[in-house]
Order: sequence, then C-alpha cells, then structure tokens
Amino acid sequence: MSTMTSAPAAARQAPRTTPAQRMLALARAELTLLGRSKGTLVMALFVPLVMPFSVRAGASEMDLEGTGLSVGSVVLPGAIGFSLLFAVYSALVNVYAARREELVLKRLRTGELRDAEILAGAALPSVAVGLLQSVLLAAGCVALLDVGAPEAPHYAVLGLLLGLALWPVLAAATASFSRSVENAQVAAMPLLLLSFFGSGTMVPLEVMPDRVAAVCELLPLTPVVELIRGGWTGDLSAADALGALAVTVAWIGVGVFAVRRWFRWEPRR
Repeated sequence: MSTMTSAPAAARQAPRTTPAQRMLALARAELTLLGRSKGTLVMALFVPLVMPFSVRAGASEMDLEGTGLSVGSVVLPGAIGFSLLFAVYSALVNVYAARREELVLKRLRTGELRDAEILAGAALPSVAVGLLQSVLLAAGCVALLDVGAPEAPHYAVLGLLLGLALWPVLAAATASFSRSVENAQVAAMPLLLLSFFGSGTMVPLEVMPDRVAAVCELLPLTPVVELIRGGWTGDLSAADALGALAVTVAWIGVGVFAVRRWFRWEPRR
C-alpha cells in the first residue's frame, strides 16, 4: 500500500521548471546551432557592421540643409535598423524555417515547453546579438561621427526595445509562408527591401517627397528609426512618439495574429 501511494507523491514532488528556465535552456541550444550555421552567422554578425559605411558615404552626398539632420544622425539609427533587419529578422526567418523542416519544433511541442516559449526561446540568441550590435554601433557612431549623447535617451531606448520585440514576431510570421529554408530567404526579401530603402535607414524620410514619406511612415521599421533618431536629436515631439508607438504596436498585433493563424509546426508538404 505504501508503494502505491509513494509514486503519486513522488510525482507531485518532482521539480518543475519555470518558463524562464525552459526558454533559457532552449536559447543555449539555439546559440550552439547558430554557431554552426556559417551563412546565418555571417549575415547576423558582419553585414550590419559593414552597411553603415555605405550609409555614411551616401549621407555625405545628401542635401541635409534645412532638415535638422547631420550625417551622424542619419547613420546611427540606420545602423541600428540594419542590425534589426539582418541580425534579428533575416536570421530568425531562417532559424524558424530550418527548425520546422528538421522536425525540431514538432518534438519540442511534445514536452513541457509551450508554443510561445518555443518561439521566444529560439529568438533569444538573435535578439541578444541584435541588442549587443546596436549598443556597439551606437557607441561607434558617437565616437567616430561626433553624434554626441542622446538628447532624449528614453525615446532611443523605447525604439530599440520595440524593434527587438517586433522583428522576431515578423520573422515567425514570414516563416509561416515558406516551404523550405531556401524559400524562407526569398519570403523575407520583400519586407527586407522595403524596410531597407523606405524606413529611413538608407534615406531619411525628411528628404523624401511628402507623399512617399507618408506611406513609408507606416512601414514596421520606420517608427523604430524615428524614435531612435528623435532620441538622439531631441526633435521628436510627444505626439510623434505616440504615433510611432501606435504603428509599432499595430504591427506587433498583426504579426501575432499571423503567427497564431498560419504558423506551421511541421514541414510544409
């Protein structure tokens, strides 16, 4: 009788992991896999560090007179935008698609991990890389381009945190529509290129025609760049900051809906 009652008691006393512990364990495993993927590693680590040099060359040729911008205030938020696009978004689209095709996601769902924990744990290494890169790029721009300290640092921090929250969600949504890792890279290109050229990373909205700028303001990366740039220049009003926040939250909502509705946990056949 004592044997029969001890088994349920032992089961009740068995230690259970917390969501944070489960996600960190998955993140450590994902970090190991990231180190083995040379293509993803190059895209995540080196491309965002090289692109600001192109932006600096282009910004030096722009007519910024009357816009209130300098070369440094163009390059710095653009550099952070590149990190979000390549180190976070593009890398995670490949990660989600690859883990799905390798049946890793399917196996993880049979354990204690919940769906949100699986996606968040897989995203943590890329988010950490994006955060570290953004800090290094900001420090480099301050040191080399004489940008100075941010006038409104709370806006810059808010913009970066919103970007780090938004782009993993959009990566999972994009991976939902890909049938393979190779197809995932193609699926990511439209949003990548739109954000690349239309969100103020390469060309500030201030030098665009008004109608084009009005459309580009609705792109998902634009409010992030706007908040970071406004945080450094101090020219961003509270109303503009709330508008940027609203656009980002709306994109997060669209991304979460798309993931819940269309994300596949098994290979697409």
